[in-house]
Amino acid sequence: MAYVFPAPPQAVAPVAGSTDLFPVHRIYCVGRNYEEHAREMGFSGREPPFFFAKPADALLTVPDGTGEMPYPPGTQNLHHEMELVVAIGRRGRNITAAGAPSHIWGYAVGLDMTRRDLQGEAKKLGRPWEIGKAFDFSAPLSSVRPIGQTGEVTRGRIWLKVNGATRQDSDVAKMIWSVNETIEHLSRFFELVPGDLIFTGTPEGVAAVVAGDVLEGGVDGVGALRVKIAPPAQD
Repeated sequence: MAYVFPAPPQAVAPVAGSTDLFPVHRIYCVGRNYEEHAREMGFSGREPPFFFAKPADALLTVPDGTGEMPYPPGTQNLHHEMELVVAIGRRGRNITAAGAPSHIWGYAVGLDMTRRDLQGEAKKLGRPWEIGKAFDFSAPLSSVRPIGQTGEVTRGRIWLKVNGATRQDSDVAKMIWSVNETIEHLSRFFELVPGDLIFTGTPEGVAAVVAGDVLEGGVDGVGALRVKIAPPAQD
């Protein structure tokens, strides 16, 4: 028995300080998980967490130096969202918040790039968000740093600059739902398995970028990444 065409390669993320690779299974994202960002998006309060997903091959890994992300088609309003990313290393269902750290393999920093105009149109029509969130190269990601090096990440500056000007500047301690609470909620609905990534939400300051812009950001104690927005890909 053989594949009818070559199987796509396994999506992977580099491991900081190593030649090892972290095989990626699924990418889960938490929506509106910082109060000030929820407000800038027209919401407020501590609503129950909600989730959306990106395909694993939406990853754009940026282990060192500057990666390039082509400006995606179909949008005139591409937004950046800097996030702490949690890498799962142990399988589990119905995980408690207290038990969540034992399921964490490590952490990274990532960008949840968003075609905001297409997302907004889908919302108005009551349709799914994939067209705004799950496109090619929509998940730039740094190297993954093992939890043994970082310790459990419960606080630390999260920041993003565009062309040297600060756009986002907050602290992961300001999450509405902590990493452990997020894992608890998510594992009620999905079995988390080694290789899953969880983008934990973005602070206030999201805004549009255009081709030629350089995005630099990170989470203190975890890592950083630098991404240039390239012209749209050509056929």
